[in-house]
This record gives sequence, structure tokens and C-alpha cells, in this order.
Amino acid sequence: MKKIPTLLSAAVLASCATGGSNVKPYLADTCIVTDNKLGSMGTPVTKVYGDQEVKFCCKPCVAKFEKDPQRYLKKIQ
Repeated sequence: MKKIPTLLSAAVLASCATGGSNVKPYLADTCIVTDNKLGSMGTPVTKVYGDQEVKFCCKPCVAKFEKDPQRYLKKIQ
């Protein structure tokens, strides 16, 4: 009986680690807000909005993005 919950837990964790198969990757090497090169301001910040992964050069850009996400998401489409 112990193996079933362990296998189930492993499957759930594996699906979470992949971020879901429906998430579209962010392919640009620049911040969606400032167009700065990712990594130029330290470790880039990655977030998922709906089904789209988005990358930022820094945390302040996340806040700016969240005030008007559709403005920035248009850059990807």
C-alpha cells in the first residue's frame, strides 16, 4: 500500500516541476518591459501569466508589468 501513494506523489511533483505542458516559453533574451538583456540586472525573474511564460530583468519590472500586462504581452504576439 505504501508504494501507491509514493508513485502518485512522484507523478504529481513531476508534473509541477515541468510547469505544465501548455505553457508557452518566453523565447526572447530581453526583458519584456525594458528590453534590457536578461541577466544584465542580476538573475532574471520568470513568471507565468495564463499560458505564457514571461521573463524580466529585475523585480521592479514585474511590478510595472502587472499594472498593465496586456500592454507588454502584445510584444510577444
